[in-house]
Amino acid sequence: MFSLRSVRRFVWGEVPETKAERTLLLKLDWFILSYCCLMYFTNYLDRSNVSNAYVSGMKEDLHMYGTQLNKINTLFTCGYIVGMIPNNLMLQVVPPRIWFPTMQIVWGVLTFCSSAVKNVEQLYAIRFLQGLSEASTFVGTHYILGSWYKPGELGKRSGIFTSSGLIGSLFSGVLQAAVYQHLNGVDGRSGWRWLFIIDGVITLPIALYGFLVFPNTPITTNAFYLSEEERELAVSRLQPGKDAPKEHSGTGRPTWDLAKRVLSRWRWYGCSLLFAVSGETESFGSNNLMGQWLSATGGYTVEQVDYYPCGVTAVGIASTLVCATWTDATRTRARWPVLVYMSAAVIVAAVCIVVWGSPTGLKFFAYYLAGASYAGQATTFAWANQICADDDQERVVVLASMNMWNNVVNAWWQLVFYPATDAPRFRKGMWAMIGTGLATLLVTFLVWHLERRERRIAARVGTGGRAEDIIEEKERELDEKNVDGF
Repeated sequence: MFSLRSVRRFVWGEVPETKAERTLLLKLDWFILSYCCLMYFTNYLDRSNVSNAYVSGMKEDLHMYGTQLNKINTLFTCGYIVGMIPNNLMLQVVPPRIWFPTMQIVWGVLTFCSSAVKNVEQLYAIRFLQGLSEASTFVGTHYILGSWYKPGELGKRSGIFTSSGLIGSLFSGVLQAAVYQHLNGVDGRSGWRWLFIIDGVITLPIALYGFLVFPNTPITTNAFYLSEEERELAVSRLQPGKDAPKEHSGTGRPTWDLAKRVLSRWRWYGCSLLFAVSGETESFGSNNLMGQWLSATGGYTVEQVDYYPCGVTAVGIASTLVCATWTDATRTRARWPVLVYMSAAVIVAAVCIVVWGSPTGLKFFAYYLAGASYAGQATTFAWANQICADDDQERVVVLASMNMWNNVVNAWWQLVFYPATDAPRFRKGMWAMIGTGLATLLVTFLVWHLERRERRIAARVGTGGRAEDIIEEKERELDEKNVDGF
């Protein structure tokens, strides 16, 4: 029989022992998650609206053809790649309370500009610049979450944050359909142009909210709603050797020592490879393949082409929240089973679609099932936060690199395997998805093995600290005693 505490732990993660910590956690959840989720919501709303605008009149108005939609997405991805690590490192130089909202204002203004483009070349330039500014959001927020929350609290919060972006995608389809119905042609503007105007109007007030309430990091916060005791508790409750040890924690400019630490360990390589591969399982949703399929096969209205793919996102939201809740509630907080579930789902979905003679209902089921791929975002980044919890600066670089390498792959992946000209079948893409699912399983096992080996080494030397640091310290002690070898 479950106790009330067990239920609370399952629904909201690790339950604090003291009233003071519960009050602190409540404040953090309200002010950090409210802003980060709203910020990410507008981020994904803008990203998704390009694909929705494409099937709702933009293609015809801008005389787009061939793979120009893919090129728009690729240029956005290139800007995202270029801005990834610089944006995340800037969070250790400029207060996040300033940096996040400033970047949000930049992409909000650029969204307004998207409503006025006269040709696809102008949209190319705008999307590249938006990629630069939006690169601050995803990995930056995961860095902030890892700075404030314990591992037992982190998965659920990462899941809520990631789901807010998916809600943006879900809302995008609904919004585009509503705009097309009620604003298409108003004031001489097409519905898709009004969509970008509404995006900008939504974005700017949220940026102002961030300037007012975002708390920065535990050791730099001066948030008006936190008392001095709560600020001290925010730092002290993350115990050295467990969640956020003193070494290399805090803020500061990158150094050569940081580069040496990062490149000499398996973490940067393993975590980057994991998301570079597993992130491509989201290709069904991120390229709106279902919308392109419906549009290309014909027989569906513009509103239906906008509405029906929302089911993919809905499955993604449910999968993300359920999986994040489950991983926090387990004693070991193992993240790898979620990646197994996600990989199996996309493999089954791709097989159902690649057999083109399958019924239309089965294809609907397959596209919706593929929404499970979104569950990997929150889980993978919570796992990386957990792996790198003992080195704050390394964590910044690893989180940024994970998303960067995923986007490096994504920049050409969609052009090769999911070009708009392949609609409605996307045969190459379906086979690529099967291979991606299998590769994700292999890399997941590799990261799990390396993390487990690191913990075993640390346990053998009798401490919970990082094994590499323990060995280095032992070597220094032996050198001082002029003892050869180790």
